Amino acid sequence: MSSTGDALIGRTLDGRYRVLRHLADGGMATVYLAVDERLEREVALKVMRPHLVHDESFVTRFRREARSAASLSHPNVVAVYDQGTDDDCVFLAMEYVPGLTLREVLHDEGPLSPRAALDVLEPVLLALAEAHSKGLIHRDVKPENVILNDNGTVKVADFGLARAVTSQTVTSSSGLLLGTVAYLSPEQVERGIADARSDVYAAGLVLFEMLTGTKAFTGETPIHVAYQHVHGGVPTPSSRVPGLDPALDELVEVATARDPDERPADAAAFLELVRRARASLSPAALDARPAGSAALAAASVPTATAALPVQGSAGAATALGHGAGGGVATRPRSDTTALAVTSAPLEGVVVAGGGRRRGSRRWWPAVVASALVAALTAWFFVLGPGATATVPSVQGRPQDEAVSAVRTASLDPRVSEAFDETVPKGQVVSADPGPGTTVRRGTDVAIVVSKGPERYEVPPVVGMSLAEASARIEEGNLAVGKVSKAFDEKVPEGQVVSAKPGPGASLKKDTAVAMTVSKGRQPITVPDHTGKNAEKAARALDELGLDVDASREENSDTVPKGRVISQSPRDGTLYRGDTVTLVVSKGPVMVDVPDVVGQQLDPARRTLEGAGFEVEVRRALGGFFGTVRLQDPAGGKAPKGSTITLTIV
Repeated sequence: MSSTGDALIGRTLDGRYRVLRHLADGGMATVYLAVDERLEREVALKVMRPHLVHDESFVTRFRREARSAASLSHPNVVAVYDQGTDDDCVFLAMEYVPGLTLREVLHDEGPLSPRAALDVLEPVLLALAEAHSKGLIHRDVKPENVILNDNGTVKVADFGLARAVTSQTVTSSSGLLLGTVAYLSPEQVERGIADARSDVYAAGLVLFEMLTGTKAFTGETPIHVAYQHVHGGVPTPSSRVPGLDPALDELVEVATARDPDERPADAAAFLELVRRARASLSPAALDARPAGSAALAAASVPTATAALPVQGSAGAATALGHGAGGGVATRPRSDTTALAVTSAPLEGVVVAGGGRRRGSRRWWPAVVASALVAALTAWFFVLGPGATATVPSVQGRPQDEAVSAVRTASLDPRVSEAFDETVPKGQVVSADPGPGTTVRRGTDVAIVVSKGPERYEVPPVVGMSLAEASARIEEGNLAVGKVSKAFDEKVPEGQVVSAKPGPGASLKKDTAVAMTVSKGRQPITVPDHTGKNAEKAARALDELGLDVDASREENSDTVPKGRVISQSPRDGTLYRGDTVTLVVSKGPVMVDVPDVVGQQLDPARRTLEGAGFEVEVRRALGGFFGTVRLQDPAGGKAPKGSTITLTIV
C-alpha cells in the first residue's frame, strides 16, 4: 500500500467522506473506498497523487474530468457525484461499483463467445453514444474501464480523459501522451488528436480482444505498439480464432479502419452496425467459443497503460503499470506487472517483477530492437506528438485565417471573444502563448477575437415604473442618469414618459440614460369670465387647454348683448380637454312701441304700460289740454320695460 494510502485511510475528507480502504492506483490518482457520511452510502474516492496537486495543468484536467463525467447520466456510465479539495487532497467522489473488470473476466475466462462479446459491447456503445451526443469523448476505452457489476449491469468507467469533441482535443499535455497504447487510434499516435471515431477504434479493439482473447497489437515497447497502430493494420479476429463468422471480422475491420473517415461517425453509428451484424448471425455462430489454452494464456497478460514522455532525452524511461483506469472499485489483483523500457544497448528489456532478463548472448536482436526504438523515438520527437512548434503571429488577422495558421503550426486553437474599441469585429486581438513562442505540438493557443466596440442598445422603458425601467437599463449594461418629472396627459403618474438617448440608441457600457417620469395630468385653475366679452372669454379658456361650449344664448335685461351671463364651472380646477360652458347674453327682449301721439294722457299711458313700457310725462305750457303732443321714442322697437317719454300740452 502506498504512503498516500496509509495517510488517508481513516481520514474524513471535506468533512464528509470517511476513507475506508485502498482500492486501486491509476496514472493520475489513487482510488479508495469511502463512506459518504452525509448520505450514508459507499463511494469510490479518486484522489489526485500528491506530486500532481501543485501542477496546475493536472489539477485543471482533474476538475474538467468531474465536470465532463458529471454531465453524463446513464445506467451504463459510472456516475460522478462530487468534486472537492481538502488541504493537500484534490478528489472526486464516484459511484462505487462492486464487480469485475472486463480485463479480469478475460483473464479468468479467455475468449468469449460472440454472443457474450456482443452482450458486453452493446452497453459499452450505449454509454459512449450518450457521451458523444453531449459532445464528450472517452479517449481511454479498454477492458480495464469496462465494469461488470455484480448485479449484471455493464458500466463504462473513467471519463477522466474526456474533453469536448468539437475542440479536436490534443491528447498530449504536460509532457504526457495519455491513453493505453494498445488501444490508441492512429490519429492519436500520429497527430495527437482524438474525436468520437477514436473511441470507436478502441471499442473495435476491445471487441477483437473479447472474440480472440488476445490484443490486436503487442510489443516489447510502447512505441513498437504505437508504430503498429499507424502502419500495421488490425488483423481480423478469424485470423486468430478460425471459424468466427465473417460478419464479426467486418465489424472489427470497419471500426478499426486506419482512416477515421472510414469508421462509423460515433458510437451510436457503430452500435447500429453491431445490431445488424448480430441479427445476421445464427445461434450456432453466436454461441461458438474457441477451445484450447493458447488464447486463455494470451488473455492473462495485463494491459499496460503508457505515459509516453513528450520531452526529454532519448534515454528517458517509459513506465508502464497495470491501469486502475477510472479508479472504479473492482476486486484488486496481485498479478500487476511493471515494465520499464530503457534504451541501454545490448541489455535488451528488463521486466521488473517477472524476474527474467535477456542477456548479451542474443545480442543482435537487442541491437535491432534498440535501433528500432531509437528510430521511433526520433520520429516521436521530430514528427510525432513530442515535436515542438512555434506559435505564429495572428494578431489583427481574421478569425478563420488565424485558426488555420495555428492548426497549420500543429497547435490547437481555442477561440474566445472579447469587446475591443480599436480592433475591428472578427479580427484577432491577442494570442496566448504569444507569437514566436516555442511550445509542444498540440499545445492550446488561446485566441481572443474582437467582437468590435462594446456597445449596448437603450431598451424601451416608456410606460414602466421608475424601478422597472432602472433595472432594465442596468441589466443592459447601462447606467441610470438624471431623473426628472413632468406632467403628462397620457402616461399615468409614476411611469416613464421618455428616455434620452431614446430606445435603440447604441451606447458604451455604463453610459448614463436620463429619464422623465410622469406626474400625471396637469391641473388647470378655471378663471371666472362672467360679465366679460364672450368671444374673449372663449379664447382665453381655449388657450388653457379647455374645451368651451358657448352655444347657449339668453336675453338679459342686465347683461349687455355678447357678454357672459353665466359660466359653469365658474371656478375650481379642471384638466386639459375638460369643458367649460358659457351662457351668452342676447340683450333685453325688444317689443314694438305703440304710437300714442294725439291721444289723451290717460289712454296713452294705459296703452304703453300694457305693451310693457314705463311712462314718463312732461308738460308743455302747463299741459292744460292733456293731449300727447310728442312721444320718445316715437315708434319702432324698444327694450321691454324701457321708458317712453310723453310730452303733453
